[in-house]
Amino acid sequence: MCSSCPSIPSPNDAERLSAFEQRLMNAFNDGALMLMTSVGHRTGLFDTMAGMGPATSEEIAQRANLSERYVREWLGAMVCARVVDHDGNGGTYVLPDAHAARLTRSADANMAVVAQFFSVLGSVEDDVVACFHKGGGVPYDRFGRFHEVMAEESGQTVLPALEGIILPLVPGLVERLDTGISVLDLGCGRGRAMLQLAEAFPNSSFHGMDLSDDAIGWARAQADRRGLGNVTFMAQDLSDFDTAAPAGRYDLVTTFDAVHDQAKPARMLKGIRRALAEGGAYIAQDIKGSSRHDRNLDTPLAPFFYTISCMHCMTVSLAQGGDGLGAMWGRELAEQMFREAGFSRVEVHELEHDIQNYYYVCRP
Repeated sequence: MCSSCPSIPSPNDAERLSAFEQRLMNAFNDGALMLMTSVGHRTGLFDTMAGMGPATSEEIAQRANLSERYVREWLGAMVCARVVDHDGNGGTYVLPDAHAARLTRSADANMAVVAQFFSVLGSVEDDVVACFHKGGGVPYDRFGRFHEVMAEESGQTVLPALEGIILPLVPGLVERLDTGISVLDLGCGRGRAMLQLAEAFPNSSFHGMDLSDDAIGWARAQADRRGLGNVTFMAQDLSDFDTAAPAGRYDLVTTFDAVHDQAKPARMLKGIRRALAEGGAYIAQDIKGSSRHDRNLDTPLAPFFYTISCMHCMTVSLAQGGDGLGAMWGRELAEQMFREAGFSRVEVHELEHDIQNYYYVCRP
């Protein structure tokens, strides 16, 4: 027998093989569902169907102002995935209220937003595969809608909890913001956190920095549109922030899901310590998980986050000649790096509304 050929499975192996085949079959359907869920979100079909009651594909397409033929095929996927109910006799479709509660823009948690990552990341698969062979990374400008999707996702995890849950992790912080302090957000993306806080705390000043010119342009336009004179945004590479950071300038520094995709995260963290004024604090939101693969077996969404890391977070860092830390750098390494950056006190918080992140509060 060829030594490199697969052997005939034993009875126990055959059972495992069968179970694995079924798992893959389910994954094929679930992967397809994610793509169609993204389409349903972007076209507004879920929003259209919510509360509409039984309707034909023609009626749904007309209300959504979409092509009926495409809507009908999409409905086929949704029916077979048991997301949409179908009356075979009447030929009508219904999005159950319980499903609409997790798939529409009016929901308190719209899980369709996250489904968009699959198509966004799939668009750079060829680039990432090439990196497997030659090394290096895929730069930010290859990712199209990534900042848009990230901003939409953070609008559900960060923004609703920012003032009532996240900021109070630092006692007295909200009161200080009312009086007036200086705040810096690094890796700010489209700057939605700083824009929200600038409106809520007009006596404080807010500053956002991000590598992406497009994201910063969007943030500046929003600040101008809202007439916010207490917030500024700057496109900046933070690779040398350990020396470039203005010493003692900020009373609060934040990073929301941003440390792990920096080119030089350790330098950025040292820069944050340098930038903090006396009595200042640093709040970091980052992915909940361990630094060890074997300790993430029961971590919710671990395969999803390793995939996002491989297809975005790690590779954009490597594209800059960076460290490629990756989204799943984990709590153990995070706490070590915070302390090495000069933070002697590191608190780790888990918030009820957010199963996917830790919230670190770091002080000198």
